[in-house]
Formats: sequence, structure tokens, C-alpha cells
Amino acid sequence: MVACLGVSEPVAGSDVANIKTRAKKKGDDYVINGSKTWITNGHQADWTCLLVNTGDGPAHKNKSLICVPLDSEGVTRGRRIDKLGMYCSDTAELFFEDVRVPQSNLIGQEGAGFFYQMLQFQEERLFVGAGVLLPLDMMIADTIEYTKNRKVFGKSVLDNQVVHFRLAELQTEVELLRSLLYRATALYVQGQDVTRLASMVKLKAGRLVREVSDACLQYYGGMGFTSDMPISRYYRDTRVLSIAGGADEVMLGIISKCMGSLPK
Repeated sequence: MVACLGVSEPVAGSDVANIKTRAKKKGDDYVINGSKTWITNGHQADWTCLLVNTGDGPAHKNKSLICVPLDSEGVTRGRRIDKLGMYCSDTAELFFEDVRVPQSNLIGQEGAGFFYQMLQFQEERLFVGAGVLLPLDMMIADTIEYTKNRKVFGKSVLDNQVVHFRLAELQTEVELLRSLLYRATALYVQGQDVTRLASMVKLKAGRLVREVSDACLQYYGGMGFTSDMPISRYYRDTRVLSIAGGADEVMLGIISKCMGSLPK
């Protein structure tokens, strides 16, 4: 079965605490009303893990996670969002109108959904770091091969010091990201709170993949701006990593908070 995560809403992307979708108890069921957007796999998913308001208390203590089958009456799948990249992944809008699901579909404790979701974000942000390592290595390796064979002004593009030095710098940055990821993951497996390190991994991964794809595309020249070269797809597909799963600015806020430097 295919699953999707239902968190973001039209008025609540980075500000998860501001979601409006609500689930009210009626008999043995929850009745859900609201909408979600930017839902990866939303058009092909069998069910969604939905973050909803189940109470009227403080914003961080009134939310719950509920499993909602997407073939339930009252669920409408909206448009497929037309994106800059990531064409292989459908991104949907979901609408819920008096959708009934059993209260047994609740995950964990009612009211603890925000806490659970923040824990899940740690894993997601570590995964972003893990997921870009191979593309980063491939972009640099492919660029070395292309620039080695591309002749300009009587010598290969790679022979220019500005090119091979820059690629050496970028590969060094990739290795630093790899080390940070491995350290954060090892601590997470030990059961430690890695909010600060996971946020650093996410921030660095999103920024580095933008830097590497942009630099490598430049060394391809005009060919890099065509769909004939994989580097153009890397450039399009990886741009979202500084936005999805927590924007760079959100990561900086979390890191600042962990450092004690965020204004009260």
C-alpha cells in the first residue's frame, strides 16, 4: 500500500501549529473537515497519516495523528500541482468534508500529534541528508568526466585550475556533510535527541545541493541548460530540498533556539 503524510495546509506550511483541519468525536468515530496541500503521493496513496486538531487547548497540545483511508466518503483529491521539478513524484491537494473514520485509527495518544510530528521531522531531515549524498557524488563525477573530454581553446575544460579546484572544494563539502549525517544518525539510533544536528544536516544538504548543481551546470556550458544532460534535472529536482520538510529559515530558527541565541 502507498501512504502519504498530511500536514501542510494553504495557511500552514512552515507554521505547523497553525493548521485548521479538525476532527470531532461523534459516537465511535472522528468526523474530519479541512484541507491539505503539498501532499507527496497524494494522488496514488491508499491512506494518509493526517495531522488534525482534536481539541481547543494550546496549539502544541491539541493535535493528533489519525490514519485516514483516502477512499473514504467525503475525501476529494484536488489538482496535481504543476512543479518546477520532481516530475516523477505527484503532489496533491486533499479535501475532507465530514469524513468519518473510527477513533481506533488514532496514532498514539490524543493531543500528542504535534510532538509525534516533530519527532518524525527529525527522521525526515536526516533522510534529506542521506538522500543527497549519492546525487552530489554523481554530479561531481559526471562533471569531471564531461569537462575532461570537452575541449575549449585547445585544452580540456577540466585543465583550467578554476574548474578542478572548485570541484575539489565541492567534494570536500560533500564529505563534511557525510560526516555530520553519520554522527547525527549514530546519536539518533542511540536514542538521543538530535534536533539540532538533524536541522544542521537538513540546512547544509539543501544549500550544498543547490551550490553543487549550479556550479556543475555552469561547467557544462550551454549543454547544461538542455534536457539532454542529467545535470539540468539535478538542478531542477534538488531545489525543493531547501523548502520541503522545513525551509532553510525554519532550520536556522531551530538551530538558533538550540544555541540559546534566538530572541525571546
